[in-house]
Amino acid sequence: MTRSSTAMAGAALATVGLLGTATAFIQGSAPHALTETPAQSSFLRAYSELPDEEYTEAPAQENSFSWAASVLGLGAILGMAVGVIAPQPAQAITAEQFSQLTYWQVKGSGLANRCPTVESKGSSIAVKDGSRLVNACFEPKSFAVETETAKGKQFVTTKLLTRQTYTLTAIEGNLTSNPVTFKEKTGMDFQAVTVKLPSGEYVPFLFTLKNLAAKGEGSAIKPGFTWSGEFDVPSYRTGGFLDPKGRGMYLGYDQAVSLPALIGDGKDGQDSIFKENNKVFDIGKGAIEMEVNKVNADLGEIGGVFVSKQPSDTDMGAKEPKTILLKGIFYGKVV
Repeated sequence: MTRSSTAMAGAALATVGLLGTATAFIQGSAPHALTETPAQSSFLRAYSELPDEEYTEAPAQENSFSWAASVLGLGAILGMAVGVIAPQPAQAITAEQFSQLTYWQVKGSGLANRCPTVESKGSSIAVKDGSRLVNACFEPKSFAVETETAKGKQFVTTKLLTRQTYTLTAIEGNLTSNPVTFKEKTGMDFQAVTVKLPSGEYVPFLFTLKNLAAKGEGSAIKPGFTWSGEFDVPSYRTGGFLDPKGRGMYLGYDQAVSLPALIGDGKDGQDSIFKENNKVFDIGKGAIEMEVNKVNADLGEIGGVFVSKQPSDTDMGAKEPKTILLKGIFYGKVV
């Protein structure tokens, strides 16, 4: 073989080697096969086998908020919530883990809208007079609205239109013992939420636990411990809000300009116009029932599920409120 042909063969081999290296670099190593752990498999299987939820409610009373006078009936719903509501294991995070994340690690991840999970340690947490419940968090997992259906008035599932800003957090309040009583004092205790009914109707409401007073039997919190109580539901709109016609409670027009004389003749149909023109700041009543399913005695943490019922927005007195049923998880720390 001549010297020139030997050089050409060497160059060809070098080119092949470079191409092979480049191809390996571009392609990278072979992707790892995704494996499904037994925990994920069982969770996904259980989730896929869940039947469609159906909500039923007793006939409505004449008083719009009469259902809030008692928490009866929530216990049965709570039992269903225990089996249905559970945070996905892949997204679960404890309060200790969350406290170690930076702002940039949390931003855009959705973690800011999640309640921490509790690692089970110990059997109970004793509650003494002077104790406090701090960093309490309530995260709804499902939203249902009572409305007219072909089968009568029922709770129907809805589509959530609000982004991940609907969780109540940093709630604090005093605890007293025997019976265990919690009185909410402060925190991010309200969030504006809007859901969409299957009919296409939008239902806004103020998810809140303002002035919650919850009570449960005993002097310790342990798995299976239940407590319930009522809370205030402020108006979805404040007094400074102006409707599309520029009417408000203490700002804007007293009435729509095109309807100057329609509130004085006393004829049928004037009630709705009167309510539209005369805005009010409604304060309704809600009821909640909670069940603890995990405690961490070392850290004083508790976690469980809740079921809450409350009225929707009334458009500052112009509309009758709908009843909202929420199910979700909660977290708190006893100090």
